[in-house]
Amino acid sequence: MRHYLSRLEEAVKTRWDAVALCNWKGESFTFGECASLIGRFHLLFREAGISNGDKIAICAKNSARWAVSFLAVNTYGAVAVPILADFHPDSVNALTDHSESVLLITDNDIWKKLDITKMPLLKGALSTADFSLLYCRDTALRSAFDRLDSLFAAKYPEGFTRDDVSYPSDNGEDLAVINYTSGTTSAPKGVMLRYECISSNVEFGLKRIPVNVGDTIVSMLPLAHMYGMAFEFLYPLCGGATIYFLGKTPTPSLLLGAMAQVRPYLVITVPLVMEKVFRSAVLPALRKPLMRALVRIPGVNRLIFRKIRGKLLGAFGGRVKMIIMGGAALNPEVEEWFRRFRLPYTVGYGMTECAPLLGYEDWDRFVPRSCGKSVDRCQVRIDSEDPALVPGEIQVRGVNVMSGYYRNPEATAAAFTEDGWLRTGDLGVMDGDGNIFIRGRSKNMILSSNGQNIYPEEIEAIVNNQQYVAESVVVDRGSRLVALVYFDMDRMAADGLSTDDLGSLAESVAASANRSLPAYSRLSRVEPVDRPFEKTPKMSIRRFLYK
Repeated sequence: MRHYLSRLEEAVKTRWDAVALCNWKGESFTFGECASLIGRFHLLFREAGISNGDKIAICAKNSARWAVSFLAVNTYGAVAVPILADFHPDSVNALTDHSESVLLITDNDIWKKLDITKMPLLKGALSTADFSLLYCRDTALRSAFDRLDSLFAAKYPEGFTRDDVSYPSDNGEDLAVINYTSGTTSAPKGVMLRYECISSNVEFGLKRIPVNVGDTIVSMLPLAHMYGMAFEFLYPLCGGATIYFLGKTPTPSLLLGAMAQVRPYLVITVPLVMEKVFRSAVLPALRKPLMRALVRIPGVNRLIFRKIRGKLLGAFGGRVKMIIMGGAALNPEVEEWFRRFRLPYTVGYGMTECAPLLGYEDWDRFVPRSCGKSVDRCQVRIDSEDPALVPGEIQVRGVNVMSGYYRNPEATAAAFTEDGWLRTGDLGVMDGDGNIFIRGRSKNMILSSNGQNIYPEEIEAIVNNQQYVAESVVVDRGSRLVALVYFDMDRMAADGLSTDDLGSLAESVAASANRSLPAYSRLSRVEPVDRPFEKTPKMSIRRFLYK
């Protein structure tokens, strides 16, 4: 397995004049310009007395300069601490301090909301707008920053060239990233990832979905989350692709507009995005009486499905080789249609603690309802007496797996079994071919009065298939199952329905879903909610808010 920084060095040298990092409709940097900026950062760090292993926090919206900042930290040998830009300022203060970061790279507007007295270890802060100095309490940093142009000119009198690029590749077991899984200020869980954890994910991506000269990709997931960082930034960049950053979470129209112009080779997303595209662009046509009849005719339906496949891929620019979804389960009804269209999609399985990938399979071998097979250099097991039939906790070990949680030995000890396997907290089964099927989160499982294990995610998948349902959460209310449902008001309005119809719709959804459910997991009622459920950055519902 090659170190990811050796892959990066190779890409920089061979693609020197090609565009590497771009803000959508904004500034861009070639591979050579990125390397030059990284070289300037290295000089700044060294002259400021920042050492290998020191922590540097990055809290900013996605941008080319976010990416350059991360690469500068990682190639220097310091530890990057990505913090989500939408965390509360108190959380940013607390996590910067907890990580013992000596430098913070952040957006100007975020910096204005922070309290420097709560980050006593900081030497200073830099702006992602232009890499200017926002704050400095350290004389060595101030001196280094003021002299940076002259220092750089003296070190590279002929200018920064390919020959000046040299990144470390012998530090695979060293700490590379501390990635916080939440914004909590009590006993934070900072996932410690080594360079080899990242390298393993990058190598897997390059092996299974090779990057070709001229390939482009749109980065829309948070770079401070491992899913976006590894597969919308590091892996494609190491393959020589050009990356376009959308900044904050885009609207569907902005996203599709960017996709149409960038024409990416790969789409990394969450199921919710694909479901919205399908329900708005394809499903209304499929529900028309004539179309329902046509799709039942062999031969004719193949022509229709081929056209729909082209329309869906065309919406993403027409060059997509693969659509990879993760972070949540794909709606079964939508998945069945995608299979009929032969859409090149797959659903992966990962978590921050594995940097992030655990499960994956290429689209043409992907088994519906699964989340792939264990990836290279990782093993997966089911903690069950019958792993193929009886759900048990999914556990993993291998190169991708974290070293533990930073400054949190109790959480680290609880995360691993006595024989060294990481507890994912997910429940699932695994068939004889190694395909992993997730049943739900162990903490979400509901134990019925008669001892049956009930997985709310399975019930929600059925509820979400009902007409006008956008999303749902199933909760236990006094040993009775209740589905909280957010209805798609736009679709309802298009069909002449209003909020006055929510009561009857709720009853209809409950009755229809219960016909597909075993007696022990049927719903006692459906309760409409008036707004979408709050989500995590990877678009999973924050279930704990709806107990």
